[in-house]
Amino acid sequence: MVATRFAVAIHILLLLATEPGGQATSGRLADSVGTNPVVIRRLAGQLARAGLIRIRRGPGGAELARPAAEITLAEIWQAMRRNGLPLLPIHRAPNNGDAIGRGAPALLREVFDAAEAALESRLAGVTVADLCRQLAAAQAT
Repeated sequence: MVATRFAVAIHILLLLATEPGGQATSGRLADSVGTNPVVIRRLAGQLARAGLIRIRRGPGGAELARPAAEITLAEIWQAMRRNGLPLLPIHRAPNNGDAIGRGAPALLREVFDAAEAALESRLAGVTVADLCRQLAAAQAT
């Protein structure tokens, strides 16, 4: 599910941002996330293809490809979406024999597209560095 991949991807980037220059291996990341290193490697591949992290093969681990202040949650969101499919899909085979079946999909698509645009707009205003600062402040109290 995209929401879970998104949350784990943010977790990965937060760890990389707070341990700069470190050797963050899939094992270290998996331990922090609480998942299997295979899951981390799969998501890390997506993040690398999106230009958000660099991966060093072998014992090298991963690091941010850009400063945390330049990576928005919207970029991470887009990296985790598969094939650009909508977050809120419409059912595939409504009954075109009645008015609701004919009309509802277009109405729903309009509402769902607006909701997705609002989500992406909000995510574009938050960077990994913003979350790092919030995390540090929360841990300081």
